[in-house]
Amino acid sequence: MPEAYIVAATRTAGGRKAGRLREWHSADLGGAVIDELLRRTGADPARIDDVIMGCLTQVGEQSLNVARGCVLASSLPESVPATTVDRQCGSSQQALHFAAQAVMSGTQDVVIAGGVESMTRTPMGANVMLAMGAGMGGPNSPRIKARYNGVDFSQFIGAEMVAEKYGLSREALDGYGVESHRRAAAATQAGAFKAEILALPGKDKEGAELLHDTDEGIRYDASPEGMAAVKLLHESGRLTAATASQICDGASAIMVVSERGLKDLGVEPLARIHHLTVTGGDPVIMLEAPIPATRRALERAGMSLGEIDLFEVNEAFASIPMAWRQALEADPDKLNVNGGAIALGHPLGATGTKLMTTLVHALKARGKRWGLQTMCEGGGMANVTIIERL
Repeated sequence: MPEAYIVAATRTAGGRKAGRLREWHSADLGGAVIDELLRRTGADPARIDDVIMGCLTQVGEQSLNVARGCVLASSLPESVPATTVDRQCGSSQQALHFAAQAVMSGTQDVVIAGGVESMTRTPMGANVMLAMGAGMGGPNSPRIKARYNGVDFSQFIGAEMVAEKYGLSREALDGYGVESHRRAAAATQAGAFKAEILALPGKDKEGAELLHDTDEGIRYDASPEGMAAVKLLHESGRLTAATASQICDGASAIMVVSERGLKDLGVEPLARIHHLTVTGGDPVIMLEAPIPATRRALERAGMSLGEIDLFEVNEAFASIPMAWRQALEADPDKLNVNGGAIALGHPLGATGTKLMTTLVHALKARGKRWGLQTMCEGGGMANVTIIERL
């Protein structure tokens, strides 16, 4: 089978809600990371066959195929097409899968996969809330309601269900949250993210211009005592806002090429995409899907978990990577080694290629070979990607 290679990967630093990236339009954020890929590879902009971008809240500034807006806001010529993907939180990871599949099929040679989300300017769920407010109804049809009678589809409920199923206490979840901030702080202070982050002009709280080159949500003083003081999301639950992913503004992008693309661009690959899996599962508990998806991916790839050097499992809530680690008996020292979304933020449609960008660079920095990425997705789905660093 033809191969698909990653030749460049970049992301913006995460911006907190109403933070340093608050004045950036989503299309401009996406255009900036696209241009950074061109700069890093020296690729002829006209050589790009397609752009595939993930985005969840496709309304307002993120409507009308925001991926095409990202192209028009970049230095790519108008001849480059684009499409926007919604596989919920896995949208840009799915964009990466589509890009790899296009390259592996031989129909395209150079594809940019990425994602963008300004959760400040386009709040999560705004598309549904605006539609329902206008009397246009919501996503749950009569047939869905009949099949799942009385069910309230909620990621918050799902995260609590996962915590209960795997016996994860409030104290354990808080401890994981502290560790996420500790790892992210250590990585930032050691310069681990410097090679992957595209610095952008931003504004501080007072409106003064500054260079936004570090993730804004990291709490360098995170402590068990501080975590314990945060109010529970549900009175009878175990999770808090501090053990959930942070609202975040950001964009990320990866250039995927075929062997022909490697030769045409004259670039060296960073990694080879070894395996792609996507599965569906129970839409009620919803966020448990990465566990069976990982098992399936490893089986189909003919690999064991022990062969994988680093894991990126999105920290939508602390219960998700903790349950994944427990169920698969994974080495905690290989999991989210530079912290995760609890500290670094979860810019929804941009998170898939954001995590892959971090994974590629972390493998290189540590001289490791194999990486696996997965994340939970609304509706009970999960993508898994296995890469080999070259």
